[in-house]
Amino acid sequence: MKISTVKELLDARVLCGEDQLGKHVYSACGCDMMSDVLAYVKDQAVLLTGLVNPQVVRTAEMMDMVCIVFVRSKQPTEAILTLARNSGIVVMATDKRLYEACGKLYYHGLQNDEMEKDG
Repeated sequence: MKISTVKELLDARVLCGEDQLGKHVYSACGCDMMSDVLAYVKDQAVLLTGLVNPQVVRTAEMMDMVCIVFVRSKQPTEAILTLARNSGIVVMATDKRLYEACGKLYYHGLQNDEMEKDG
């Protein structure tokens, strides 16, 4: 799925990285605890979260994620967006809740790798 499709499905606003919307992503993770992302997430391309702080970008960078979607109308600071730009990470924001955003992406075929291996 292209990041542009994620944007459309979630009715999201691109906050930085608009030039990278053509990149493909194959899995996603919805989480507000970055320690869980570090402990359990592998090969996830999109991080959906309601947590708005620089650790989100640092975690996404460590896990080779290419896109962060802030849910529930959360708005990152300019410092967070600068960090994401410098890391080459697309940042978007949506009014949708985490549950709805994850469900919409899952329904349209964006799953996590473990689920794809099992089924």
